[in-house]
Amino acid sequence: MPEFTHINSKNEVHMVDITAKPDVNREAAAAGRIYLRPETLKAIREGTVIKGNVLATAQVAGTMAVKQTWAIIPMCHPIPVGAVTVSFEQKDDCIEASCRVKTYGKTGIEMEALTGVSVALLTIWDMVKSAEKDKNGQYPITRIEGIHVVEKIKGN
Repeated sequence: MPEFTHINSKNEVHMVDITAKPDVNREAAAAGRIYLRPETLKAIREGTVIKGNVLATAQVAGTMAVKQTWAIIPMCHPIPVGAVTVSFEQKDDCIEASCRVKTYGKTGIEMEALTGVSVALLTIWDMVKSAEKDKNGQYPITRIEGIHVVEKIKGN
């Protein structure tokens, strides 16, 4: 059978062919942060946010997002997810989130880690948005920054 080749014009998209690649252990970690009002950070720490446990909800949301990355990023391959860890560190002015994901397969898992940390941070925002709005309904302090791949590991 001839090898599949395709020259991509600027008006086309396609999923990269990974069928010939060997399966190997892969791991990726991503991180980012959300800046919040001091009162909001205190409410999260004390467990008094109206919607409930902010970080537990964000942890579940991040994990669920990892498992659905292929469904929301068009050219992402559906790959088996072996492990997901979503964790948080509260700072004076923000919450730092991280997501580590493991797989055994033909392609990397960094998009899953980035999706997991992004959705975890968005979930935090959603859980506290009523406390973060000013009198005009704006978010003068709330922002998500620094989402990036911290580490990518590929090995046997």
